[in-house]
Amino acid sequence: MARNYDDLSKDQLIALLKSRDERRFGLLWERDESVIGADLSKNTDFVALEANQELSVGSSPHHNLLIEGDNFDALRALRMTHKGRVKCIFIDPPYNTGGDDFIYNDRFLDKENRYRHSVWLEFIFQRLLLARDLLTPDGVIFVCIGEDEVHRLGCLLDEVFPGRKVGTFVWRTRSGANDSREYFRSTDHEYVLCYANAGFAFGGNIKDTSAYTNPDNDERGPWISSDLSKRATRFQRPNTFYPIYNPKADVWYPCDPESVWAYASEARIKADQKTRSKTMEQLIRENKVIWPGDTRTARYDSLADLHAAIDAGTAPRNLRHDVPDLDFWVGKTLGYGKPRYKRHLAEVKRSEKPFSTWIRPAADKEAAPADVESLEVGGTNEGTALLKQILGNKDFAYPKPLSLVQGLLSQVTAGGGGYCIGFLRRLRHDRPRRARAQRRGRRRPPLHSRLQH
Repeated sequence: MARNYDDLSKDQLIALLKSRDERRFGLLWERDESVIGADLSKNTDFVALEANQELSVGSSPHHNLLIEGDNFDALRALRMTHKGRVKCIFIDPPYNTGGDDFIYNDRFLDKENRYRHSVWLEFIFQRLLLARDLLTPDGVIFVCIGEDEVHRLGCLLDEVFPGRKVGTFVWRTRSGANDSREYFRSTDHEYVLCYANAGFAFGGNIKDTSAYTNPDNDERGPWISSDLSKRATRFQRPNTFYPIYNPKADVWYPCDPESVWAYASEARIKADQKTRSKTMEQLIRENKVIWPGDTRTARYDSLADLHAAIDAGTAPRNLRHDVPDLDFWVGKTLGYGKPRYKRHLAEVKRSEKPFSTWIRPAADKEAAPADVESLEVGGTNEGTALLKQILGNKDFAYPKPLSLVQGLLSQVTAGGGGYCIGFLRRLRHDRPRRARAQRRGRRRPPLHSRLQH
């Protein structure tokens, strides 16, 4: 339907034209022109919080606040009292599947209505703007979402939090498969999008240092044997493809053409070149290189003898016919095995491992590799069981498991320093009653709060 602009003033029309002329990169959606550039959080339809003393526990000041009502009104009120003071926000918005999870103007927009995406985006956008103002300088926001809107929501979050994307967590909502009635596939995963301010960092998981020992009584303390190479070929990193020399044993070790050394050689460094780490020669002088336990050696007096050994498979495995400067190895004592790095516990910069974005299902023990530090959570069946235990019913479909919320919050709030806010949807049986009241022209019910220690 074409818009009638007779209700706009000259200044409003000019502002509208300027906004349309601006070049931009990002997500676009149908919006009410009257709200573009307007701060809806400052309009006259402000609803104040009313403390419900009958439901409150203890006396003020209270440590916890439970707000029942429209989350837009709640966010406006919280911005007056908690602006810049919230460390973590966890929200579970409507997924906009085109069913009965999102209502607009007392009606549900079905799956075939393309306008439902714009309505949903504007709904989320106004709330994200308010949520952004609540975060501390190191604050973080988690937003749950399903397959229908995950890509549009990501673009919207980029709009509200430019350059502050942390990552996307994927968690399995259930075990087993269930055909979604089209394409013959089963949608078993949901997403948690994470955005944060510049000072944010996950807490990580404590590293297991039991493997560090000191069998040689090294004065530098416990250590482990670590890889001295990196995943790069001689073609990708030609400057770190070079032989290593053990001066004490007078033995040379060839480099693996498929996995070159992780450290530069002084012979390959230019006079004005700086390195970010120690050179291989420095590590050897400091006894940071572990020489192979295999003491076998080989010596070839001619290039023909070396080629013959390569053909016979008796030469050190890193020597091949296509290796450049093969004649370098003639007349030298060559060692078998691969030198390794002596990594001391004192070198470890942090006592935690980074927090993985892969969320493991608690029921699938085989999906838990030992080298991955990730969150282990249950599915929606866990949330359903807990909800039934608390309320005695299953009125809220597919609730988030407590382990998911607790796991993410524990990574954020271990050091304290701010409030946490969570926004959840109403139970289904609340919606029809609210819609009927609005159709009859009743005023939106006041917000009530439950305060407790």
